[in-house]
Amino acid sequence: MAITTIIVTVLVSVTSMAMDTWNRSRAEIRAARQAKSMIDSMARDLESFVSRQGNTAEWLYAKSNPTTEGPRGLVSPNAIDLVFFTAATDRYDGKIGSTDDKGGDVSTVGYKLVYKDPIAGAANDEFKTFVLYRKLVNPDETFAKILGQPSIKTPFDNAGESIDQQENFICENVYQFTVTFHVTTTPTVGSTPFTFIRPVVLPLTGVGAKEFKITGSGIVSDITPLESPADINTKLTAGALQAGRLTAVEISVTVLSDFGIQQMRRRANLNTAARLADFVAKNSYQYTKVVQLPGN
Repeated sequence: MAITTIIVTVLVSVTSMAMDTWNRSRAEIRAARQAKSMIDSMARDLESFVSRQGNTAEWLYAKSNPTTEGPRGLVSPNAIDLVFFTAATDRYDGKIGSTDDKGGDVSTVGYKLVYKDPIAGAANDEFKTFVLYRKLVNPDETFAKILGQPSIKTPFDNAGESIDQQENFICENVYQFTVTFHVTTTPTVGSTPFTFIRPVVLPLTGVGAKEFKITGSGIVSDITPLESPADINTKLTAGALQAGRLTAVEISVTVLSDFGIQQMRRRANLNTAARLADFVAKNSYQYTKVVQLPGN
């Protein structure tokens, strides 16, 4: 009996460790699938980004817009609303060249992170999570309503046309995502021009960019210029930014595990920044991808 007890104890211990490892691996694989779905979708759209110069239209709009709701008030600290023109390959539901194709290849795409139940909608509290939505507006509607307008996001603000509809669901458990715009510009200091790449991060806590636009007359942002005399490459004036060119976009995403979302709904002790940061670090996975943009 003593030997049997020892064997059973060892088996239980090994099984418990194996189950923990399996659960962690399963959570990581699911989180990776969620992140891949989001990042790949956004990367494909950005790789076919469309813009034109010499006009008054808006071609890309990004604004820091963290969620206003979350489990126990734990809102997402980093999220943006992102709308831009793209030659997406899934326009007209992929039926390009068929009778459903009404012509054109410039579509509008919008992304938004919302805390809600992706199936039952806002009315159901039990299964709410951080959900990322993607809405694609086909070329015919883009041409009729959006292309050439001073504001690219206006149609998404209209009643019944918001991004966070059930059919626009991409993935869930996306706790936060940050977009960094890589701007190449050539300002002049004194009489010497120089070229450098300046990242513009959306969103930033405290001072920094809360809004980033590409218009027909250049780049516009409310970024706070950094005035460090020790490093001239960190300076970026509004004029130098406007004359710059968007060359790449870096997408960073934090995906919570299913267990993490469940615990966030139940635990009442995540009421300090330190505890929340430690909890997110232990129950989430981070992924990053840099997307090179076509010349624009």
